[in-house]
Amino acid sequence: MNFEEIVHHRRSVRNYSKLPLDTDKVKHCLELASLSPNSSNMQMWEFYHITDPEILKKLTVACLSQQAASSAQQMVVFVTRQDLHRKRAKKMMDLETQNVLNNSPKEKHESRTKRWKLYYGFVMPFLYTRFLGLAGLFRKIMVVLIGLFRPIIYQVTENDQRVVVHKTCALAAQTFMLAMASEGYDTCPMEGFDSVRAKRILKLPYGAEINMLVSCGIREEGGVWGDRMRIPFEEVYKEV
Repeated sequence: MNFEEIVHHRRSVRNYSKLPLDTDKVKHCLELASLSPNSSNMQMWEFYHITDPEILKKLTVACLSQQAASSAQQMVVFVTRQDLHRKRAKKMMDLETQNVLNNSPKEKHESRTKRWKLYYGFVMPFLYTRFLGLAGLFRKIMVVLIGLFRPIIYQVTENDQRVVVHKTCALAAQTFMLAMASEGYDTCPMEGFDSVRAKRILKLPYGAEINMLVSCGIREEGGVWGDRMRIPFEEVYKEV
């Protein structure tokens, strides 16, 4: 299928056949998902590829026993890891510093290296630090004052940064679902689930959050509930 055919083929499937999936193909789709665009390339995500039948049963209960979960052959749980922001920032700082040394003129090394160390060594940890909402409040007051004199990003509260991390993770989930469609596999993104139970099943740390669970399989007849409906394009398309 070409890209347009893949987009049209992908549907939220709520009943799968018993045909097995090639685990390596699903894993490869997750590798493609890891190439998704993300904020500042911080990649604060993890992908839990569930193939164990017992874990699938437990997650089905956490997903309120909906058919998209109970008939799934495999699942993928997309998890945000804002709690790893310092580790990921350090990795990016090292990468960008090496990129400067490898690809920039020598006379630019010092200034460009200094810029990346400032960005990933201070700005990113400063933006993603959480402390009872107070860190975000401090950032908000600071940017409001700076915004009196020049353009600045205002979305800096702790909740704002949480939204950024979840948006990034959702981009990866969408890439995964399109990659699965290209393999002839089907998926259903599920947001209706007991997050406390799901975190406990996967033994996730306190700072991790589940973005969505995606069930995987091959659609059974009737697995797609009705024709696709979208708001008329003219209502959502605004040329400026």
